[in-house]
Amino acid sequence: MTHDTRGAQPAAPGTEHLSAATSETLEDYTLRFAPRSYRRWTPAVVATSALGGIAYLADFSIGANIGIAHGTTNALLGIAVAAVVIFVSGFPLAYYAARYNIDLDLITRGSGFGYYGSVVTNVIFATFTFIFFALEGSIMAQGLELGLGIPKWIGYAVSTLVVIPLVVYGMKALSTMQVWTTPLWLVLMVIPFGYLVATNPDSVGEFFAYTGQDGSGSTVSVASVLLAAGVCLSLIAQIAEQIDYLRFMPPRTAENERQWWTAVVLAGPGWVVFGALKQAVGLFLAVYLIARLDPQAAANANEPVHQFLGVYEQMVPGWLAMTLAVVLVVISQLKINVTNAYSGSLAWTNSFTRVTKHYPGRIVFVVVNLAIALTLMEANMFDFLNTILGFYANCAMAWVITVATDIVVNKHLLGISPKVAEFRRGMLYPVNPVGFVSVLLSAGLSIVVFFGGFGPGVQPYSPVVAVVLAVVCPPVLALATRGRYYLRRTDDGLDLPMHDADGNPSGAVLTCHVCRQDYERPDVTACLTHDDVVCSLCLSTDAVGDHVLPAAGAVPAPR
Repeated sequence: MTHDTRGAQPAAPGTEHLSAATSETLEDYTLRFAPRSYRRWTPAVVATSALGGIAYLADFSIGANIGIAHGTTNALLGIAVAAVVIFVSGFPLAYYAARYNIDLDLITRGSGFGYYGSVVTNVIFATFTFIFFALEGSIMAQGLELGLGIPKWIGYAVSTLVVIPLVVYGMKALSTMQVWTTPLWLVLMVIPFGYLVATNPDSVGEFFAYTGQDGSGSTVSVASVLLAAGVCLSLIAQIAEQIDYLRFMPPRTAENERQWWTAVVLAGPGWVVFGALKQAVGLFLAVYLIARLDPQAAANANEPVHQFLGVYEQMVPGWLAMTLAVVLVVISQLKINVTNAYSGSLAWTNSFTRVTKHYPGRIVFVVVNLAIALTLMEANMFDFLNTILGFYANCAMAWVITVATDIVVNKHLLGISPKVAEFRRGMLYPVNPVGFVSVLLSAGLSIVVFFGGFGPGVQPYSPVVAVVLAVVCPPVLALATRGRYYLRRTDDGLDLPMHDADGNPSGAVLTCHVCRQDYERPDVTACLTHDDVVCSLCLSTDAVGDHVLPAAGAVPAPR
């Protein structure tokens, strides 16, 4: 689809909301394939924009919290375990997003969940976005209170409202902001850590010798490592936010293949390398504050604004240290929370439209997501960080690892799942038990373990339960059902090929006869009642199924 629709024909009667949705540049392809005509950024720009979203300071709090609870050694091992799981599971998802230009919900639909089955995973992802928006907003409020004396409850509101204007304009505005703010963010982030290590070499030894608040981290403990990993694994859903950028990658060709792969790996699963480093640095700074500064400062060692202020004060005068700390917090919070708000709005809109067959517009759900996040902030969620993230990790792991398993095992090793993830209504069954049941089992049992349902001895192993079930269940269920619930039909009624000579989604343009807008080949199917094509958005909002193709063999598909 092209954004310039001035020459398009009027929409069919009764489809005015569709016309607004399809022609509005603010929508950023909420429910559908990202067309080639829109994907004009280079791989480097897409990767920089995607990595700009991991500027969040929550990693510093996470690293500090698990280190204070379990000691440096156990915390670092937990960070490493989580990073490996996140990288391995994130790679196939990032590849599919960049190769086929669809977001993680669209990938999920055709990777074991079905057209409506993936709604439950959209809710999991939307929950991720408002939890981490609230976490980052809390950190920004801490900075505003410390630097400007603004009460936290007002700071929460400010950190929420300031994001809305930036999110309204979607990928175009986000990519510009991320590219221009990244250099300053890197300088403010890296220089204080380098300065601290260079001028206080003893701090490195103190860091590795730290055994936690109660001294229990003096030896390696499998339980402590897994508890630390469980908190870090709450970030596994970050790959969905990376994908919201990666779906705008240009087609992969012989000329750009090296740059394309570098961008996909670096900005896809590679985000966790930077995240793990930030968690380790957050713990390092916390240990420094605890060992070197007064008890009052050490009490806030898990708050990033205090971490960086403590280091800046060793470098520059107090007024400048405070300024730099507040600027870093504000920039970091904006860089991640525009992504949280943007991705959350995509997830909510997608789910709502499929369930109700009505498209309200993405901006409505920007407000909904931010309202939920603001409520969490006002409820002071920061004080319960480890519990919230540890619980959420079970749901996130169940979803992400189930989809990754379907791609790697069911699609490519067993050949049961169709290799290209289908997402269009009519082509998929409403629910595919392969992914849907796998997520319910994996998340459900791991949550029971997390809350001690099988005894305290097993409690730390909830991440293991989630991962193992999410790896085992999809192939078992795919074999048991013989893959019959993946595709409702294999022919979309059109003779045009779906891919070009390089294997990229075709750029051939067709006009939807319902909304009168132009779409590229992967985004349309034949219409049931007309000898014409219909787009995926009109299919999603077709309340009575007039345009939806029947199951294979029911009625010959028109061409």
